[in-house]
Amino acid sequence: MRDSVVPATRPAAGILRGPYLWVTVGTCALVFLAAFESLAVTTIMALVSRELDGAGLYALAFAGPLATGVIGMVAAGNWSDRRGPTAPLYASVALFVLGLLIAGTAASMPVLVAGRLVQGLGGGALTVALYVLVARIYPGSLHPKIFAAFSAAWVVPSLVGPFAAGIVAQVFSWHWVFLGVVGLVIPALVMIAPVLKGLEPPHGPAGEPGDALPPWAPGRLAWATLAALAVLALNLSRELRIPGLPAAPALLAVAAVVLALLAVRPLVPRGTLTARRGLPSVILVRGLAAAAFFGAEVYLPYLLIELYDFSPTFAGLTLTGGALAWAAASAVQGRLGTRLSHRRAVGIGALMVLGAVILALVTTALHWPPAVVIAGWILAGGGMGLLYPRLSVMTLALSSKENEGFNSSAMSIADSLGGALALATTGIVFAAFTTTTESFAGVFGLAAVLAVAAAAVAPRVTAAKTP
Repeated sequence: MRDSVVPATRPAAGILRGPYLWVTVGTCALVFLAAFESLAVTTIMALVSRELDGAGLYALAFAGPLATGVIGMVAAGNWSDRRGPTAPLYASVALFVLGLLIAGTAASMPVLVAGRLVQGLGGGALTVALYVLVARIYPGSLHPKIFAAFSAAWVVPSLVGPFAAGIVAQVFSWHWVFLGVVGLVIPALVMIAPVLKGLEPPHGPAGEPGDALPPWAPGRLAWATLAALAVLALNLSRELRIPGLPAAPALLAVAAVVLALLAVRPLVPRGTLTARRGLPSVILVRGLAAAAFFGAEVYLPYLLIELYDFSPTFAGLTLTGGALAWAAASAVQGRLGTRLSHRRAVGIGALMVLGAVILALVTTALHWPPAVVIAGWILAGGGMGLLYPRLSVMTLALSSKENEGFNSSAMSIADSLGGALALATTGIVFAAFTTTTESFAGVFGLAAVLAVAAAAVAPRVTAAKTP
């Protein structure tokens, strides 16, 4: 029987009622803070890179946390399957705060990147711990609503995050964009603490705590570390110089991508990389959509600052529109419920992301007004709001009590590794061209290819119909 603070026989209340109120507020607050940090850092990174003379590490500042996040996800998934989500949640918050402190006090780009790596390790573990907590606390009927609430937790950060980050960076210092979040994380965790104390340890098939629980998996942790190292090597490949071997950077980049894909195979359901129907394709679409969306998004403020002379404050408003649309579409799909099938929601969402990335590509190549790419990113946010919550619901629905942690980890790994590989590759593409316009066009062109792949795999998220 599912472990839960609320007995399975009790009728499910709303996520903001009865026993679910504070855990909903606390978990959404943690998502809110992670969202604020993500949007804020994307807004100010061009300024930080310029101040710290770290243009060569710009892409790594985004891809690095996603790469180390894979390690955190695997560790938290295995830990949660064996001991429940309580300890992984506390540990992940501690690492997230430590990373913020390191980045917020950095005086050089390498130190800032190091802080981002620690922050990513904690953030990755936090994501998995929260998903397992949802599985243990909320009945299945409330999963669409709580995941819609997670997406809606991006609303306020999307309204004030980019703009506030730009103001803080211009008026005070970009350091406070990191340090200001630290004091808000602990109260959010305190809201969840009473529920965490009430969780029972996981039960094996015989019904006794600790009976036949999944074993510790150091091998999977080693594969996760290898995947993270491959992503970091991909980011740094363009800096490699070997006399007499001008193709060395390209060879290292290809080897890093192959190694990352080989390393991720034991970390996701069998058949994920070949788009097998059902859960494997759910995980794959998640990774491809994340790669297309985030691979393009981190360059949008950069594009507006470099080619259209936007200030960092107003360049961040592009992200605001996309995040608002994400939250709105997520709320809509939550209300529609079964009236909008999972397959249709995922398919429509993937096509919306594809259309937005193509608009960004055409705007850059043809020098269209910036309003086009800003409006296009609202479309992309709406697409992600449709498909992301449904993919989360499908992952838990296709999981058993014994593999909730593994599958939640796999979904988060697809998110992070897809985004990390995309960002690393777009960094190489951006540096490969001689003009700024060509560099941005190359980035959006690669993102468009990834979006096409996501749209192609989307129909396979449900099992084939039997005669």
